[in-house]
Amino acid sequence: MKKPKNLNLYAQSGYRSYERQESIFAYYVERSGEEKASRVSANAGHSEHQTGLAMDVTTPEVNFQLVTSFEDTPEGQWIKENAAQFGFIIRYPKDKEKITGYQYEPWHLRFVGKEPAKVIHEQGLTLEEYLGFE
Repeated sequence: MKKPKNLNLYAQSGYRSYERQESIFAYYVERSGEEKASRVSANAGHSEHQTGLAMDVTTPEVNFQLVTSFEDTPEGQWIKENAAQFGFIIRYPKDKEKITGYQYEPWHLRFVGKEPAKVIHEQGLTLEEYLGFE
């Protein structure tokens, strides 16, 4: 694997406390209602960020925002192609909302370990499918 030059990946959000997640979810509920909020954010006590195994990444090319257009950036493409080599998966893949319960998030990475990540990536699975929970 050769890392392309000039990739600018930034870790925007890693571990979150219960209180921080509660605040984030409340913001989405206020903005869009609870049903929509539940598809873009986990309620406190249910967020992968609270485990310390999840990381949201971004790049200056999308103004450091967490947006689906991240997938079209060199950084997003590199993540898609190489994250599994480091034990990470794109946790909420495209067209899998019915399985994961969350919208597509090309920026949301989850550490699962190298072997599971390789299988999940190569077979195009979600974590739920890999674990047999779908």
